[in-house]
Amino acid sequence: MLVTVLYRLEGEPEVAGSSAFNDVAGGQWYTDAVIWATQNEIVNGYGNGKFGPTDNITREQMATILFRYAQFKKHDTSASNSLTGYSDFNDISVFSLKALKWANAEGLINGRTATTLSPKGTATRAEVAAILHRFCENIQ
Repeated sequence: MLVTVLYRLEGEPEVAGSSAFNDVAGGQWYTDAVIWATQNEIVNGYGNGKFGPTDNITREQMATILFRYAQFKKHDTSASNSLTGYSDFNDISVFSLKALKWANAEGLINGRTATTLSPKGTATRAEVAAILHRFCENIQ
């Protein structure tokens, strides 16, 4: 759903070709958005031809997608906070570390508590709404 939101922010540009992912069927409400996001290096899936279009998104995945979208939009993505103050810092995946440092520095994704970031935790609807609002207000 997140790539569909970003795709719509872009005005739903025309896409060519089909999805590179085995689990993204043609003609779905998200198909063109996934193709667009893949072609613009905003997403690259799980590997092995999997995207997981109906999977819940984690906080670190959301940070990564927004970071790559900001890069696509040519925004400055150099901001960075140290996240070592969070007790679950070591739970952050390598692929998302830079993105989470940026998202935290930009005030998009804060700790779930004063001491935990919960990078692998599923982003709740409220968190997604708040993060997207902050992104559109501060970055977009």
